[in-house]
Amino acid sequence: MKATGVVRRIDDLGRVVIPKEIRKVHRIKEGDPLEIFTDKEGEIILKKYSPIGELSEFAGSYAETLSKTTGHITCITDKDTVIAVSGGSKKDFLEKGLSKQLEEVIENKEVFKSKDNDEIAIPITENEGRERIYNSQVIYPIISDGDVIGSVILLSKEPNQKMGEVEYKVAQSAAGFLGNHLEV
Repeated sequence: MKATGVVRRIDDLGRVVIPKEIRKVHRIKEGDPLEIFTDKEGEIILKKYSPIGELSEFAGSYAETLSKTTGHITCITDKDTVIAVSGGSKKDFLEKGLSKQLEEVIENKEVFKSKDNDEIAIPITENEGRERIYNSQVIYPIISDGDVIGSVILLSKEPNQKMGEVEYKVAQSAAGFLGNHLEV
C-alpha cells in the first residue's frame, strides 16, 4: 500500500473527504459506489465497486462463447476497465483502463456500430495510439436497474469486414443478458 501524505479528519456525521486529486487519478466520480474492506491491523481500504467485476469469471466464459460464435474479438467492460476478453490478445485489453472516448459512449448509454471501414474507430483502452487499428466494431452498453455498468464490445481487425445486424443483435442480447443477471 502506498501512502499519499494526505490526512483528513472524520466529521461529526462520520464522513471523510477523498481529495480531488485522488478522485481524479482513480476516476472516482460523485455517486460512484465504494466497497469498504478492513484487515486485522485496523486498515480501512476503499475500492471502487464494480457489479460486473463481481462476475469476471462468468464474463470471461461468456466473452469466449461470443467470440467463438461471431469470430470477432469480444471484450466485456465495467465502467473503467476491460474485465474479460476473448479472440484477441489479453495483454492488449485485460484489466486495462478504458479510453475517454469509450467511457463517454458508455456513460451516455450510446450504441456504436461502425458502418463502413472508413469511419473513425473508438479506441478501447486508454493507452491505444491515435492510429486506427479496428476495421469495424460494435459497442453496446450494459444497463442494470437503469444504470450503466459496463459494455459488450465486438471488434474486428480484418480488412473489409463489417459489423452487420447480426453482430449488433448479438451485442445487444449479451448486454441485456448481463444487465438482467445483475438486477436486484
